[in-house]
Amino acid sequence: MVRLEWQIFLLAVQFLTRLPVPRDLPFSDDLTIRAVKYYPLVGALVGAIGGVVLWAAAQIWPMPVAVVLSLAATLLATGCFHEDGLADCADGLGGGSTGERAMEIMRDSRVGTYGAAALIVTLGLKLALLGSLAPGAAALLLIAGQGLGRMAAVQVIRGTPYARAQGGKFAVPRVTPDGYLVATLTALVLWLVLWLMFGVAAMVWGFVLSMVVLLVFRGLFMKRLGGYTGDCLGGAVVLCELAVMLGVTAWA
Repeated sequence: MVRLEWQIFLLAVQFLTRLPVPRDLPFSDDLTIRAVKYYPLVGALVGAIGGVVLWAAAQIWPMPVAVVLSLAATLLATGCFHEDGLADCADGLGGGSTGERAMEIMRDSRVGTYGAAALIVTLGLKLALLGSLAPGAAALLLIAGQGLGRMAAVQVIRGTPYARAQGGKFAVPRVTPDGYLVATLTALVLWLVLWLMFGVAAMVWGFVLSMVVLLVFRGLFMKRLGGYTGDCLGGAVVLCELAVMLGVTAWA
């Protein structure tokens, strides 16, 4: 049982990152669904990689350099997986006059004006926000933010239909009740970390702002697409991670 859960966790790592995992992992639709519960934990793992790089680099270089290196580490760990989704969503929802046209644009691998602008703004804000904190606090915020961003993807999967009738490579059809409970408990631990590090006001504002952003973004792609796609999950991850950082640093 423990071995199977470890394999399911590694399956989530394989799905969300480019980190090396054993090649002989078991795979099935059922295991893919069960792996959803580990999304926030995988996000925290990616954040921990960036946090270690940030703290170590801050001992040698100025904070802006340390933050850039830490974000580079997270992008390498994920293969820019979620940022690619955000860019595709921005291009499709911003440039598509109809839902069908938006979906067509989102399938295009090229990055357009809306996508480039979204990446510049989100990455620029992360650099500014993390750079405004002490190294230890910035590292913890990066860990919690990455994990809670993946919880946003779990929320979308749980409460939103999939937009493409035929499914897709990155589509996860549902999250089980026990899986949602595990993911929620992981998220609660991350919120507790923010509470202890930054105070209750910062934690509450991070939570409120991330929920508002998630609801607005979900409403937008639901209206235009009628459901979510893999790109929408990536966009939700990046935007809600940023919202957590904005809310927390407003009171830090």
